This record gives sequence, structure tokens and C-alpha cells, in this order.
Amino acid sequence: MSTYIADAEARERFRRSVTQAQMSDLLGLVRGSDRDLVSYDEVVAKLQARQQIEKGTEMVPLENIVGSVGRYRDFTRNFLPSAGVNEERWTRLDAALNSMEGFPPVELFKIGEVYFVRDGNHRVSVARANGSTHIEAYVTEIATDIPLTLDDFERDQWIIKIERVKFFEQTGLDDIRPNHGIEITEPGRYAMMLDHIEVHRFLLDEELERAGRQGLSWPEAVASWYDTVYMPVVEAIRDYDLLHSFPGRTEADLYLWIALHRERLAAAYGLAPLSPSAAVSTFAQVYGDTLIQRTVKGLLKGLHWVLGDERPLGMTEEEFQDAKARHEAGEFTLGEVELMRLQHEEEAAAERDDDDEATAGHAGADEHEPLDGIDDPYARNGWHAPLGQRLEL
Repeated sequence: MSTYIADAEARERFRRSVTQAQMSDLLGLVRGSDRDLVSYDEVVAKLQARQQIEKGTEMVPLENIVGSVGRYRDFTRNFLPSAGVNEERWTRLDAALNSMEGFPPVELFKIGEVYFVRDGNHRVSVARANGSTHIEAYVTEIATDIPLTLDDFERDQWIIKIERVKFFEQTGLDDIRPNHGIEITEPGRYAMMLDHIEVHRFLLDEELERAGRQGLSWPEAVASWYDTVYMPVVEAIRDYDLLHSFPGRTEADLYLWIALHRERLAAAYGLAPLSPSAAVSTFAQVYGDTLIQRTVKGLLKGLHWVLGDERPLGMTEEEFQDAKARHEAGEFTLGEVELMRLQHEEEAAAERDDDDEATAGHAGADEHEPLDGIDDPYARNGWHAPLGQRLEL
């Protein structure tokens, strides 16, 4: 084959690949899916993985390469090139692949069953465009106890898997309540659930402190949250058969949605936290059942507001007055306790900073040793999560 023909075919393959990438991006927008490669740095940061093992040269399945170290926005999830990719470089590599010359092995990081390009994004793209199934690569494995698979990288399931492992490591729920049944289907939600446990512990510790008693240990707080906060809502979900209206979701998903719903009602109507039954029944009035039934309920909700009804749909007058009275008596909602906890942490951090400055001044200008013995339960137990996260239905 002449050089001219090889170059023309390479350019045609490149342009066809760019067009396919544009179509893939368009479909991604319509379907709401991410078509970019996965960021290696993001995965490693979530795994908190450090150890590297050199594996040598291997033939790697191209379909198992899901991401890149630094060029993850230049190619689609299938390594189709974007319009910004250098055409000359791409076509030159294409011509090399289709000649006796070939090209050198790429460099990959391996995590579980999947790979990330360290060097050689263009070569991977060219190989896939030419119908290759494998590529030669120098492989460095990143050691992790979390078994990531190729399927985990469909619709960001890898994020949920990592967050799930971290959540149960931090809470110890697998040991404290082995049959907990907690599964969440959206990224970022396990951190919210962890925040609920922290807020629950803070509230109970405040009450115990006022009574002159010692605060809860972390395992005690986790068990208390599961038994007295989480499970009563789950039992109400089961009583109302609410999961039937949300195929593909779990009881834990609904627990978090209902927690947000309960906070919104409390803020809108000036209520103390609703009982699990009232929270679920009012949630079901607005969000449950089929699309047609939800449309009817939406109309009823609008009429409810127009008529100026002072209590939420699905809530009895007795439940409403009870929640009103408890709020007026000083009972806090989850959001209010969260703000109190944030203020408490800020004050504690300020006190520690003052202690650090005093200790540093006492030690003298030539001494810069780190301080030990500062009792920070959040840092010590490793379960502190960012505050201010909010769940959207």
C-alpha cells in the first residue's frame, strides 16, 4: 500500500471517529450519561490507594481500558477522539499501526479489572478505531482491597462501590447490625447517611451531658441511629408498600429522600420532626404511585396550597398539632441540630488553634514539633464527613 493511500485512509478513519465522538456526546446529553473517560486521579483519591506493583508487559483487552491519567476529556469512554485531538499525530500513529513499523507499548495503571492510560491515549484510540481487541502495555497495578470490575464503570457504579466499602468501614454496621440491608443506588448518598449518624450522636451526647452522663461511643451511636432512626422509617416504608412505586430503588434510598422531605415540611410549616409514619404518608401523597397518580396528586397539592390549608397533604390534624407543639416546646429538626453541631465544631477548632499557638509560643522559636494528645474524636475515629450536603429528588 502506498504512503499516500495509507495517509488518506488514516485521515478518513480519524474524521469518522470524530463524528462518532460527537454523536456519542449528543446521545450522552439526551440520556444524561457521562461520555468522558474516567479520571484516574479521582478513582485513586477515592480509594486512597498508594502501593504500586510493576507487572511488566502484557496484552490488555482494549475494552477494559476505561480512563486516563491526564487526558480523560480528550476522548470519549470508547476512546473516540474529540475535535481537539491533534489529527496529524493520530493519523501518523494510524499509519504506523497499519505498516510493518507498528508502535511501542502503551503504559497503563491497573485497578481491579480495569486500566487507565498513563501514556498512550492516541495509540489506544487508533487501535480501537482499527478494530483491535488487545494492545501491548507496560502495566503497573495499584493495590486495593475493593474489587473494581468493568461493569462498575457503567453509570458510575464504581463510585457507589467505593463509597459503600468506606461507609461500612467507618460505621462498623456489618458487625454491629449484620442484617442491616443498607444499599444505596446513587453516588454521594453514603456520606449523607454518615452525616445523619454523626448528627444523631451529637444530639444524644448533648442530652447525656446535660444529665451529667458520659457520651456514647461510636459503635453505640451507630447502633442507636440504626435502631431508633433508620429502622422506624424503613418499617413505615414497608407498611405503606412504598418501594413498589420506585422500581430500581432501595429502602435506604427512600430513607434519605424521606429525611429530606421531612426537613422541608418542618421548615415550611414550623414543625418538629414528623413521626416515621407521618413522614412516609406525606411523602407518599406527593411522590408515590404511578405517573398518572402522581400527576393527580400534584394537582391536589396545588389546590391544597390555593385553598390555604395549613397542614401538609397526608397528615392528620392530630399529627400536625402534635408536631407544632413539639417545635414550640423546643424540639429540633435534623437540619437545626446539624447547624448546632457545625457551630460546636467551629468553636472546638478555634479552641484547638488557640492551644496550638500557646503551646508553640511556650516551646520557643527553635522548636517545631507536632502537638500530640489533642482529643479530636472526628479525626480519631475517621468518620467525619463534610457538612451541608443536600439530597435532591
